[in-house]
Amino acid sequence: MNVDFFMKEAIFEADKAFNLNEVPVGGIIVDNTSNKIISRSYNTVNKDKNAIKHCELNLIHEACEKLKLKYLENMTLFVTLEPCTMCASAISEVHIKNVYFGAYDEKNGGIEKLRVAFKRENIFMPSIYGGIMETECSNLLKKFFKNKYDKKN
Repeated sequence: MNVDFFMKEAIFEADKAFNLNEVPVGGIIVDNTSNKIISRSYNTVNKDKNAIKHCELNLIHEACEKLKLKYLENMTLFVTLEPCTMCASAISEVHIKNVYFGAYDEKNGGIEKLRVAFKRENIFMPSIYGGIMETECSNLLKKFFKNKYDKKN
């Protein structure tokens, strides 16, 4: 699996969010067998006026609908920011096999912190790989929040 190629696709989605004044988090879900992108999305919290419309939840919803599956067991998620605890739980619930994320999120990131919780019995634990193209992912977020700050002042 070409991790850099797929992370660039996630960054492409984050750029869309940036241009729509959404927090620029983008991602894709890839089928591990065919290496085809099953779903692509970004944060739509502002557009949908719904605080839980995170990129990962949008991706999971779209993939499950498209494939008519409740579990995404043979899938890999690429996302530009470390998933929060809500999204990490959703990832676990649908049994996504692998998660690759770009920037670490010290404030709201949850997937790294939940490694311990995932070790409990009966909870699915994906393989997690962080810091993929971290600089590019992080710079887009910094640019977004700098622009927000500059507009206020």
